[in-house]
Amino acid sequence: MILEIIIGGLGLIVVILGYTTFNLLRKNEKAEDIIISQNTFIKNVSLEIDSTQKRLDKIDEKGTFEGDDEIGWFFNEIKKLQNNLSRFKTNI
Repeated sequence: MILEIIIGGLGLIVVILGYTTFNLLRKNEKAEDIIISQNTFIKNVSLEIDSTQKRLDKIDEKGTFEGDDEIGWFFNEIKKLQNNLSRFKTNI
């Protein structure tokens, strides 16, 4: 009688622990999928920042935009914005 109660209790504990383990595994896999998609997004943004920096440097080689006051001001603001974005570039 006592042995049956102990076996029943242990069986219940096994079922509960199995369910919680499966539930945690499922949540962990969802979190890993989110992390992978965020890493892909960050990598793509980093590549875009790099590409934009190269294009901006190529445009600025001759310095023709700095001669005009309004265009020069706007171009300098774009360069400042690009420099701020470049701080967030990663090497993934």
